[in-house]
Amino acid sequence: MSTSPTLTTRVVLVRHGESNATVQRRLAGVKCCTGLSDLGVQQAERLRDRYALGNEAPIDAFWSSPVLRARQTAEIMAKAIGMQPVLDPEFEEHRPGDAEGLTFDDVIARFGEPPRAGSMHTRYVQGWETSAEFHYRISGAMHRLVEQHVGRTVLLACHGGVIDVAFRSFLQLPARGEFDLWTLNTSLTEFAADHGPDEPPRRWRLARYNDHAHLAGLPAETRVD
Repeated sequence: MSTSPTLTTRVVLVRHGESNATVQRRLAGVKCCTGLSDLGVQQAERLRDRYALGNEAPIDAFWSSPVLRARQTAEIMAKAIGMQPVLDPEFEEHRPGDAEGLTFDDVIARFGEPPRAGSMHTRYVQGWETSAEFHYRISGAMHRLVEQHVGRTVLLACHGGVIDVAFRSFLQLPARGEFDLWTLNTSLTEFAADHGPDEPPRRWRLARYNDHAHLAGLPAETRVD
């Protein structure tokens, strides 16, 4: 009795390198992001070199958020991956609306305390993407990405918030369940699903999280005096 061959669909998520916005404690979306810090560039180069060694699984498709810090990370990696990233605005980090460009302290001084993590429908400032809207956008984008690359390995350069939602979406966790993920810059997070050739991937497993072995010896963050 013959059995159908099994395919594996893999989604590998890379959080961008440390950004200037993080060092400055500033909210920066696609309009205000000034890209990677010097340390962030080193982190992305370390990840590039890791892929260049050939010990990671080959990548079939390469995507990135267009926010500068993610795009720069992807561009640094591109030669080792063997292709240029496809930019998709649906994978941008949470969109902060009128709070964009402000430091964290200035945001609180101007608008008060931000909504709690469990407040799914609170619009903090004009143009602020609610948690529900963010979850819906990222979950939908992940679903479309998988549909386009069934049976393949796709690499996505993105953001910590995107990876948070990916956990909830792939592992079918509640959107409002409270837990903390401390996803490190340029770490690798991988989800995988085995399925038949005529079946969509359904049952996902977490293959790895926060894999940052390539950062050994680098400082954890840029220190500001």
